[in-house]
Amino acid sequence: MYTRVVHPILFSRAGHMTAARSGLAALSLAALCFQHIPASSAPARMPSKVSAVYAITFNGFNIGSFRFDSEVDGKRYTLRGDAELSALLGAFKWRGISVASGRVGRRGPKPSDYLLSFKGTSRNGSIKVGFDRKGVNSASIVPPIPVMPDEVPLQRKHLKGALDPLTAVMALTIGSSKKPCNQTLSIFDGKQRFDLKLAYRGERASQWFPGQPGPATAKMVCSVKYKPLGGYRMTSQTKLLAQSDGLEIAMLPVPSANVAVPHEIRIPTGYGDIVLTAEKVSLTDRNQRRLALLGGH
Repeated sequence: MYTRVVHPILFSRAGHMTAARSGLAALSLAALCFQHIPASSAPARMPSKVSAVYAITFNGFNIGSFRFDSEVDGKRYTLRGDAELSALLGAFKWRGISVASGRVGRRGPKPSDYLLSFKGTSRNGSIKVGFDRKGVNSASIVPPIPVMPDEVPLQRKHLKGALDPLTAVMALTIGSSKKPCNQTLSIFDGKQRFDLKLAYRGERASQWFPGQPGPATAKMVCSVKYKPLGGYRMTSQTKLLAQSDGLEIAMLPVPSANVAVPHEIRIPTGYGDIVLTAEKVSLTDRNQRRLALLGGH
């Protein structure tokens, strides 16, 4: 039986933090473990394990971190995310640990389950989502939260073909290598069904990572359009995000692994931008050989 659920609030306190469901969506974008880029003259060695750490800032102030780990073993995949947030001198704290698993098929990843456990200043709980070959077949939250009167209803058709947040970004790796931004992610986070439509915005010159030697290269920048479909309230923040052109992700090519990794993710709010910036990314192949290490030792 499908049960309506709600996702935990990531940011609050007017004038400082703001409730933003697309904040989770952008955290999910940080989980984009690798994105194919055109093959070079050297043989490609695609990573089977990816570990990445991102710093989270709000208006330039550090408010937390996000760690992502992925592993592909044959046709099975496991994705893990760990986000920690702290603001207002520690008055607001939140931590969420998410896990997704499933299979990789010819048409992309097919999730089997998704779990988010969260603990915050005002609320603790968990969200579970189950999938079958058609899409979402179950969802629950502990403790339950009532549906608000002004909430846009979630319809059964919205759940067909939807992916959990972690699996959705993995789906980008199955797309065209020549047009990495030409993608639409269909996401169900346990409460809300929404689309994230990516489009090519341009390129920006960049070194590998701040302070790390290496040749200059161009970051591929994708604009991200947030489109809520069901299970949401049309608050001022939801409206701002749906109309904004400022949500974007910049991906940095890693020629040694023939992939690109998300380097920076920008989320606009009514009070400033939330930015996730990669601090360390490690890529290894199935033989435990390191393909690339960016920003770390």
